[in-house]
Amino acid sequence: MKIVSVDFGDSHTGIAECDRLEMIATPVCIINEKRFEVCADKVAEKIKELGAEMAVVGDPVNMNGTYGPRSEKCREFAGLLRERLDIPVEMWDERSSTVTAHNIMNELDRRGKKRKAVIDAAAAAVILESYLSYRRNHNV
Repeated sequence: MKIVSVDFGDSHTGIAECDRLEMIATPVCIINEKRFEVCADKVAEKIKELGAEMAVVGDPVNMNGTYGPRSEKCREFAGLLRERLDIPVEMWDERSSTVTAHNIMNELDRRGKKRKAVIDAAAAAVILESYLSYRRNHNV
């Protein structure tokens, strides 16, 4: 199944996709948009363009398992996507996805402008990798 993940941010929203066999998550792009509704429109359009059959939105759950203001905003964003898409839109715990993406960038020796240009899409790929791993391990 073609799945697209979203790492929603106030200014930069990362998009990643997987192959139809759900083996590899790949960063796709970053949508630079600060207006909440316009961002939802652009993300929904990109998801349609990619031919996704499901979307996964990263949910920044607090380390203690509670849901804070950032999580609520991401859940609201997922709700806007559900209104704009005819596919399932799931939330996925993204704790530490950006930290993991930064660690990957360090390993690849990506610094400065190169890192800034791709970090949100890389975080979306980390979110999607985690979701795909769960699906494989739980036969979902």
